[in-house]
Amino acid sequence: MTDLPTPPLSLHEFRPGLAFDVEALAAYLSRRLEGFEGAPRVRQFPGGQSNPTYLLTTPLRRYVLRRKPPGNLLPSAHAVDREYRVMLALADHTDVPVARPRILCLDPSIIGTEFFVMDYVAGRTFWNPTLPEVPSNERARHYDAMNDAIARLHSVVPTEAGLGDFGRSDGYVARQVARWSKQYLADERAGRVEAMDRLTEWLPRHVPANEPPAGVVHGDFRIDNLIFHPTEPRIVAIMDWELSTIGDPLADFAYHLMTYRMSSASVQGLLGCDLEATGLPSEEAYVRSYCARRGLKELPHLDFYMAFCMFRLAAIFHGIRGRVARGTAVSPQAQKYAEEVEGMANAAWAQAEQAERT
Repeated sequence: MTDLPTPPLSLHEFRPGLAFDVEALAAYLSRRLEGFEGAPRVRQFPGGQSNPTYLLTTPLRRYVLRRKPPGNLLPSAHAVDREYRVMLALADHTDVPVARPRILCLDPSIIGTEFFVMDYVAGRTFWNPTLPEVPSNERARHYDAMNDAIARLHSVVPTEAGLGDFGRSDGYVARQVARWSKQYLADERAGRVEAMDRLTEWLPRHVPANEPPAGVVHGDFRIDNLIFHPTEPRIVAIMDWELSTIGDPLADFAYHLMTYRMSSASVQGLLGCDLEATGLPSEEAYVRSYCARRGLKELPHLDFYMAFCMFRLAAIFHGIRGRVARGTAVSPQAQKYAEEVEGMANAAWAQAEQAERT
């Protein structure tokens, strides 16, 4: 949801297969969303692997629409109603930076699938974790802003934010391993991967016995799912809440941290980067900052959590590969991610082997 050039007045920009009836949407929002006026111009954002996202520009203001994709979907996937609920709760009850959601529509007859509309948040989104667009002396402050944002999220008490029933408070990692293993094994169109098969057996046997207190977890917290202030090292919105639930904050943080242990041969990562020369904090320093903010002495079982998180990301890539095979992928980057299943799965297995040695 970074600031985008306004498209020509007469032009709606959709990717193939993801257009919808703009007049029907406008009529619906004019009746239901206070302050919505005029015919919107629609431009689909280029990112997003799961739920298609669109910029709506009206004569008075901008909004963002996020919808389920069309086509046959896996059960429980693309839950825009859950995204809407968690964002609304966080906007109303916490200082976690989110775009304020405005309206949820569960009637698929309007634009073909369920959707919700939220405020547009102007700012900067970075895809490369080395932050080449940012002066080197400002990069550490941008990383500290990320650290602050995820620590704020993990400090939320679910019951105090009205999210006590947003997910089970126990057994998060075990259930996640089971969920992603099941989705991986069920997607026959995407094929089988040797390292994934090994991980589906190894991970359940090594889930840590002692869980930290459950909290609100984002599920996909990474630098390109954040909107930074247009000029300041500050997060103004965390995006893409589709995988959010109640769960283990350490697993959520490890998912965010694993960029330090991934090279750009798979997805954008920092492995092999000269962090000091680049102006970025070390993994150890980044962990210390998070622990200080959360009042923790350490992050136990970090190698296991890394193996789990990389397995989960490999399973997400595997799901994208399945959507490519079925013709329902929504991003032009889908083919790229589909090709990275084996690399990410092998990286996950390497973390599992490291956990065995420690």
